[in-house]
Amino acid sequence: MAKFTKDDIKRLASEENVKFIRLQFTDILGTIKNVEIPISQLEKALDNKMMFDGSSIEGFVRIEESDMYLYPDLDTWVVFPWTAEKGKVARLICDIYNPDGTPFLGDPRNNLRRILKEMEELGFTDFNLGPEPEFFLFKLDEKGDPTLELNDAGGYFDLAPTDLGENCRRDIVLELEEMGFEIEASHHEVAPGQHEIDFKYADAITACDQIQTFKLVVKTIARKHGLHATFMPKPLFGVNGSGMHSNVSLFKNGENAFYDPTGNLELSDTARQFIAGIIKHAPNFTAVTNPTVNSYKRLVPGYEAPCYVAWSARNRSPLIRIPASRGLSTRVEVRSVDPAANPYLAMAVLLSAGLDGIKNNLTPPAPVDRNIYVMTREERIEEGIIDLPATLAQALDQLKSDEVMTSALGDHILEHFIEAKEIEWDMFRTQVHPWEREQYMSMY
Repeated sequence: MAKFTKDDIKRLASEENVKFIRLQFTDILGTIKNVEIPISQLEKALDNKMMFDGSSIEGFVRIEESDMYLYPDLDTWVVFPWTAEKGKVARLICDIYNPDGTPFLGDPRNNLRRILKEMEELGFTDFNLGPEPEFFLFKLDEKGDPTLELNDAGGYFDLAPTDLGENCRRDIVLELEEMGFEIEASHHEVAPGQHEIDFKYADAITACDQIQTFKLVVKTIARKHGLHATFMPKPLFGVNGSGMHSNVSLFKNGENAFYDPTGNLELSDTARQFIAGIIKHAPNFTAVTNPTVNSYKRLVPGYEAPCYVAWSARNRSPLIRIPASRGLSTRVEVRSVDPAANPYLAMAVLLSAGLDGIKNNLTPPAPVDRNIYVMTREERIEEGIIDLPATLAQALDQLKSDEVMTSALGDHILEHFIEAKEIEWDMFRTQVHPWEREQYMSMY
């Protein structure tokens, strides 16, 4: 990532004819928020003097303590390539601070920094993330609203003319590259209308920033093609849902702490302890990595999404897979995470789970190299394989029971996250759905 000073940003804004700046941040539910200011206010923003009303943001503060400050991270400066020639729009991602100059405990980005400090106290210098976000493209109707009509009938790695989303996907890649992303691959995914674009791994804060930027770019460019992009985990019944496989690794001073050329599978003790921590806490962090009612429609057998807690170096049915690359590329792929997750919170709980395994010298169970989907329940019990939560309600109960995971979120975020998600579950639980009418209206 480029390193910028205040003077750099003022100069670049002038050179690029920037007229507006979006001061961007993420709320507890993972929604991107922004305060847009004219270029005349840039100096004030760079001096950390821009305020906003925190009481209007989901899970932030009560109305009597509403004043919050936006502290721009100068290294996140980027100009949106698609904005108008007569006056471009730039973006700075901000951290949220209280009026007394202390970091706001309800800011997911600040919260991840807190967990990264715990990692550094254990002697690690970097927690890297390589995300694989998937999304669907649907056609828009004449009013510009999304339909359920897919824009193609393609399948895994299909090529045009079957993949009618190829031009849209290519334009997304070009825009991302212009904004400084290093794109490693883009392709059609398994389901019709489903796509994946993978970008190079980075440190956790940068990678989470990139995920949020990625979502914004994908939705913006899709609309220019007359399409609606959705990161909803399971928009359609009977086909694969969308995941955000998260490839994570710990580094010490430029060396991959997960790699040991003499270890079994060339994995270090640190890697195995980290895996053990993820396995121990997986059912309890699922409410955060899979945070919607719809998330649990994806975590079912038969659609490549993991619903069982196990690990393997060969098998794609468990929760954790160890990709074949070694050396600096040695990593742990957590496959349950979906793109509805707030990435800052998801990485906070994954890192805390892994660090708990390291602190307590946990040992992972034996790897499971069979296809878990075809195993009977008795066989899974015999192997010690447990299930992920089946509903958001169950996941929330399990989150509350785990001190390591609740600590990873902190009291403020935990309280507001649980409150919002219990409301979401109750709304779903009490709603009468079309399936029920189809099944019961004539029968009873």
